[in-house]
Amino acid sequence: MALVHSLLRRLFQPAVARLAPGLALILGLLGPPASAQDSGYRFSPVNQASIALTADYWNPIIAYVSEKSGVKLSLKIGRTSADTTAYVLAQEVEFVFSNHLFSPEREKLGWRVIGRRLTPPIHGQLIVPADSPITDLAQLASKEIVYPGPEAFVSYKVPHAQLINRKIDAKPVFAGNTDGALAQLFSGKAAAAGVNSQLAENYARRESKKFRVLWSSEPLHDLALMAASKVPEKDVQAVARAFAGMHKDPKGQAILVEVSKHIGLTEEAYFILSDGSEYAPYRRFYQSAPAQLR
Repeated sequence: MALVHSLLRRLFQPAVARLAPGLALILGLLGPPASAQDSGYRFSPVNQASIALTADYWNPIIAYVSEKSGVKLSLKIGRTSADTTAYVLAQEVEFVFSNHLFSPEREKLGWRVIGRRLTPPIHGQLIVPADSPITDLAQLASKEIVYPGPEAFVSYKVPHAQLINRKIDAKPVFAGNTDGALAQLFSGKAAAAGVNSQLAENYARRESKKFRVLWSSEPLHDLALMAASKVPEKDVQAVARAFAGMHKDPKGQAILVEVSKHIGLTEEAYFILSDGSEYAPYRRFYQSAPAQLR
């Protein structure tokens, strides 16, 4: 199977690159087939921006972590955040940067938190353009609200639960990632957007946009670095240490400073170790969440 996969890539990727560079990039990010265990481990971060920006941020980081830990990692992302999470649920990857695995059912899969990115607390929010006539959540009834995707915890599940609990019958639509959702919002295709506050602020700075917040959740921690239960402990610990030590090494710090510029993070956005206890609010959400969001 691995040989077939390799031959197909050799035959078709050059043609794809000529006809559609975007598709060629996606093929490159899909990584090796699931059976290629000798090629190392697959790392899947949730799509928070476009595929190109996601690759620009993560590829230098995982190259550094691979070199420092001696554990080879390769990037594997799908077209949308839901596609990437589907890889995770199908057990096609071994390390993730995600907050999609804290529901009671998914916790049974055995993923464990090994670290997180040190950033200020984030909030799930419902926002509108600064010049929108909408000033109250009730005005969103029967209107389209754009979200990154159905798997997005902070950007979709938390804010949409608020609308359901208030019996506001808005229509959710999905854009694939936060950049896509905000592009639809500011083009007038949707009345409001569900967002992660950090990502919305970064986008607004990059694109010179202004918005108003209609509703904001309690503070939450950013996504978690997690390892699958099938990964040997020595490899888990080596990867965790490499992530957590990155900002203390001049080479690692230089990489963090450079890649953070791509997505609007500051150089203080480095990685630290975690035992997962900071994610208790995620688990509490599922105890009372509307059934369709569990």
